[in-house]
Amino acid sequence: MKIGKLLFGTFFIGLLTSSCYTEVVFEDDFIEEPPYNAAVALETYDLWYVDIHATRGNGEVPFLQRAFTLSFQNGTVYANNNLVGIGKTGNGLGIDVGFYDILLGTVEVDHDADGLWLLDVYEINGNTVELRDSRSNTTYILKGYQRNSFDYDMVFYDNIHYFLQEYQVWEKTFTSEMGALNEFDDENYLQFLEDGNGFFRSSVDASGTPIVNLQWDYEGNYEIFDVTNDATLKTLTLDYDFLGNDYFELYVINDSTIELYHVSSGTVYEFTGRGYMQYLKSSSSTGKTRSKVKNPIMDVIRQRKM
Repeated sequence: MKIGKLLFGTFFIGLLTSSCYTEVVFEDDFIEEPPYNAAVALETYDLWYVDIHATRGNGEVPFLQRAFTLSFQNGTVYANNNLVGIGKTGNGLGIDVGFYDILLGTVEVDHDADGLWLLDVYEINGNTVELRDSRSNTTYILKGYQRNSFDYDMVFYDNIHYFLQEYQVWEKTFTSEMGALNEFDDENYLQFLEDGNGFFRSSVDASGTPIVNLQWDYEGNYEIFDVTNDATLKTLTLDYDFLGNDYFELYVINDSTIELYHVSSGTVYEFTGRGYMQYLKSSSSTGKTRSKVKNPIMDVIRQRKM
């Protein structure tokens, strides 16, 4: 009788144990099936786009906060911290910023500038993961792409504020013959300052003037708008102190050229970036970081005929 109770108790305990762990028991053999390791997914895509607007929590992981893309390749972490050169730097992956180890459900990143970080990895779907820093309870959303299918235009338009700030100044290099005369014809330089408040300056100095010699004639606030149902169009207003507004459609031509279409006059201007500011492994020297930017939405129809 005692032997029977002992066998029953052992069987009952086994049932309780199996309800807590995924396991299979065959007589004396014990086989445990580990949970799916979502961190392995990080190596399946060439590029992970850091969707900064989807970040949750009040903390910050510095290297995630300033990266547009991350890549996890053979133990090395790469990052594109600039829009200028994205798709070309490091054969598209960016610069080497540290090392990583894949652990069970986590990734351990040893960043060259920001030190050691242990991040939990959760798979949302086939090409989207969450990286969570448990210390600050902050979560970043990353979307995976292969290099040959990555939409680089999307990155520029989705982060247009940061692109405008990656050059010290923008110099006017083209003005169309078509279009009515207007006061903006005289302005040759624009500067979009990284102050968090949308502050800009402009200058009428002659083309070719050294950046350090520029005299800023006008200043004010600028604002960028998203356009309803048109992801590749942004609009820009320059609100000059005491002088009123100028309104433009804003287009990205390449990683050093933007086009401003002055809607009221029908004039097309091209500006070329000068004084490129490269953000490498650490932002300590520049103070550059990314944060959520919610553009107001404008319900307009594209006027520029391409």
